Amino acid sequence: TFALLWNEVIREKITNFIMNQSKEQRILNFVLQNAVRGDPSSVVDAIDKYCSQKEWAMNVGNEKGLILDKTVEEVNPSVALELGTYCGYSAVRIARLLKAGAYLLTVELNPEVAAIAKQIIEFAGVQDKVKLLEGPSQEIIPQLKKKYEVDTLDFVFLDHWKDRYTPDTILLQECNLLRKGSVLLADNIIIPGAPEFIKYIRNNPHFQCTNYPSHLEYMKVEDAMEKAVFLG
Repeated sequence: TFALLWNEVIREKITNFIMNQSKEQRILNFVLQNAVRGDPSSVVDAIDKYCSQKEWAMNVGNEKGLILDKTVEEVNPSVALELGTYCGYSAVRIARLLKAGAYLLTVELNPEVAAIAKQIIEFAGVQDKVKLLEGPSQEIIPQLKKKYEVDTLDFVFLDHWKDRYTPDTILLQECNLLRKGSVLLADNIIIPGAPEFIKYIRNNPHFQCTNYPSHLEYMKVEDAMEKAVFLG
């Protein structure tokens, strides 16, 4: 908790003041200068390098990213949803694994961060597979069927506000966006933690859960991801 507080609040505010730009802008600049345009893996690698060596950031990171990769490859989704785009790291990571014709809808509340994510997604060359939706998840989820012509979701990655995990999972069910076999993957279930979601999902007969122990992105601190398969 102290390490997160130091990196996310104190150190970041000091650096932002000195450099007169946000951490997210610095991540974008590093990608533009060090990654290869049109090569999504090089964009992912550049962000990992920056966040492990220079400034910590709340991307899923490479260790948990491998769990994300494996899950996406297993599900092989046609339509995927990500809640919490941040700088676009996981959107690029997911998009590079999608089959032809498949796409990812990614939702970001913060317009300034969304603008940076859009540039990173375009630089990575995956903009044809990713549609970035700006706004609160609880407003966008009910619009997915009519406005965005989504029938059902094959894969959902939860990586936004942890207190939204449970209500948004319930909302996905209420809006009939999950089919039998739809897979949810939730990040940061230990740090910052999503105890209400874990209690809800593990005690719900409609879901079959698997826990993946890991570490907090770019740190040697225990964290985990939770996979939940919707049984219908």
